[in-house]
Amino acid sequence: MTSATIEHAVHRVISNMRANLGQDLTIDDMARTAMFSKFHFTRIFRDVTGTSPGRFLSALRIQEAKRLLVQTQFSVADISSLVGYSSVGTFSSRFKACVGVSPSVYRELEGFATGIDQEPWPDSPTSPAGVSGITLWGHVTLPEGRAPGPCYVGLFPTQVPQGRPVRCSVLEGPGPFELRNVPVGTWYLLVHSVPYGQEHLVSGAAGDEDSDTVSVGRHGPLTVRAETVPLPVSVALRPLEVFDPPVLMALLDLRTGTLASATG
Repeated sequence: MTSATIEHAVHRVISNMRANLGQDLTIDDMARTAMFSKFHFTRIFRDVTGTSPGRFLSALRIQEAKRLLVQTQFSVADISSLVGYSSVGTFSSRFKACVGVSPSVYRELEGFATGIDQEPWPDSPTSPAGVSGITLWGHVTLPEGRAPGPCYVGLFPTQVPQGRPVRCSVLEGPGPFELRNVPVGTWYLLVHSVPYGQEHLVSGAAGDEDSDTVSVGRHGPLTVRAETVPLPVSVALRPLEVFDPPVLMALLDLRTGTLASATG
């Protein structure tokens, strides 16, 4: 089986997800769309996208909810139903966990955040991840022909940029970065960027008319061990693709042209 055949099957499933966000899509439904066994489908979907079909579908639903909150006057209850949630409470809790703010606050802030909170990690030998005191250095590069802009650099436990990053930074443009006091553990470094003056597109989803404007990059898994200095990381940005999970966390409002602190 060729990689093109596999990618076409996954692309077909993602298109079906987008067209039926309000429906109850099961793994069996998705596997039938892909024309693979459920076990094989789940494996190839993760290989192509970096996450499970269920998590990808959930991310698409929250992404659509973000769009509806900013671009329509639908109530939170209506939006909850439109993106496949039967309970407004469950939707609101899930939205806040992924985006960082409640649906009503996200609408009030027009889709941005006044700060980006980092996940607190207690410095305790009994904690799941102890603070290592290690700094991760790296460099973000942008291919020739793509316009530069602010870069959001975040360290996450999964390949979906949602919730609080364990560490983050906002750069004025492609170039060097450092993340201090990185916790011990295994993380993914995710970067998102848009040209100056188009910051409102920073959480655009692949398939949107403006999606080609958004640049993304990733590195990982990256394992941080106590008393071991990780090698510098290089992240090359590229256009957002349909296989990339959407950016769920509310990103810092840079529309004023002033680079504010990334932490709240």
